[in-house]
Amino acid sequence: MTSGRSHQRAGQGWAIQTALFERAAQPHARCAQVHRYNRQDRRRGGAGMMREPRLVVEHREELIYLLVEAAVLEHMVMLQYLYATFSLKQRVDEGLTPEQLAGVERWRKVVDGIAVQEMLHLALASNLLAAVGMAPTFTRPSFPQGSRYFPPGVEFRLLPFGEAALRHSLFLERPEGMELSDAAGIEPSGTAALPIGEDEIIPRREDFATVGHLYRGIAEGFRHLTGKLGEERLFVGPPRAQATPALFRWPELLPVTDLASALAAIDEIVEQGEGARGHWEQAHYGRFLRVLNEFLEAKRQDPAFEPARPVVAAVVRLTDDAPPDQPVLDDPSTSAVMDVFNVAYEMVLQTLVRFFTHTDESDEQLDALATAAVRLMATVLRPLGNAITELPAGPSHPGRTAGPSFEMFYQMGNFIPDHWAAWTMLVERLGMLAERCRQLDGRPGVPAAVGPAGARLGSIVDLLGKQLPA
Repeated sequence: MTSGRSHQRAGQGWAIQTALFERAAQPHARCAQVHRYNRQDRRRGGAGMMREPRLVVEHREELIYLLVEAAVLEHMVMLQYLYATFSLKQRVDEGLTPEQLAGVERWRKVVDGIAVQEMLHLALASNLLAAVGMAPTFTRPSFPQGSRYFPPGVEFRLLPFGEAALRHSLFLERPEGMELSDAAGIEPSGTAALPIGEDEIIPRREDFATVGHLYRGIAEGFRHLTGKLGEERLFVGPPRAQATPALFRWPELLPVTDLASALAAIDEIVEQGEGARGHWEQAHYGRFLRVLNEFLEAKRQDPAFEPARPVVAAVVRLTDDAPPDQPVLDDPSTSAVMDVFNVAYEMVLQTLVRFFTHTDESDEQLDALATAAVRLMATVLRPLGNAITELPAGPSHPGRTAGPSFEMFYQMGNFIPDHWAAWTMLVERLGMLAERCRQLDGRPGVPAAVGPAGARLGSIVDLLGKQLPA
């Protein structure tokens, strides 16, 4: 994948043998083979590489379309990684030796750290959207999701930590120009988009081969439209619509107000995710590759080793677009806890939506929204997500436990612009959720994490309630 410093070489890249990982005999030999192949390919000047066509961005609406697509992709990738970390075992009494538990904890930190960076990428994509005058989007399709909304081959699954999840992550994070197979059982679906003409005025999907390909096209779109419209006309979003490092206590979060900051934000996404071209070792791809190698070696030493709980990606209720074989939870207590988790997830998104689309909020009120979103993620979603993976999925799934389903109840929109109405609705919904936790706390089959989650929700209600406009 390319960074902003090497866009002039956008046609270059490197290739890797299809199914390289499946064919390599030893995990560590795979790393060496990837490095060796990449060096040889660069010496050949890129011969035999996977070519990635230019994305056409002739107007603001197509740039917005691609940015929305990037935001949805980052959102869904982040949830896949969170699901994998929630599925990991946490104690030796779950069938792990102390040495195996140490390895599991190490892998959890790696994948969790990558998930946090995907959250950052979603925030950066939101800043890019706000900069060109579009409200960020936090809605998305339901899981599992084939390539109906994305190019063929871009598939999303909630998978427990293991070889399939790691190979799927490697496929999604692969650097620009790299040919690689997805995990076994995940086959490309969907249809290719027709090439877009430079005179079209309707925004629509364009196919990209890798995430880097998408962001390279977005970066070129920013450059082209800056030249075509002028920087002042393109970057019409107000600076106060930006998520900032001070508000979210996140130094890597870059506000976007002009072309230079837009390209810097894209560079950060690319270099953290897939790495600058030829330097993916410390990026997401390289980190996942090291975890896969360690995991395969641990399995070689102990074929019975299983680091993940026996989770099944079951939902509480089916949606209209659910696949025919979608598992459904049928344990009442587990379903009730899952509903709490999913509403808490909804409230994270609604709080972020209000932050990005605020009207006359004060700086103190914006700080409260940012703080509420972070607290919801760290002190409510995380402990509930870990607890859910120990709950039974129900009689229809013997021996299996639930996994956080991240269900969307509707295609999320925005509150009306009125300040009082939006904040009242946020406080009301969070208060309802806190009360539900209090009702469930102590019931048979309800994990101990629900009570503290209710108390933390109550503190978030107090935080926002104090800021309700008079």
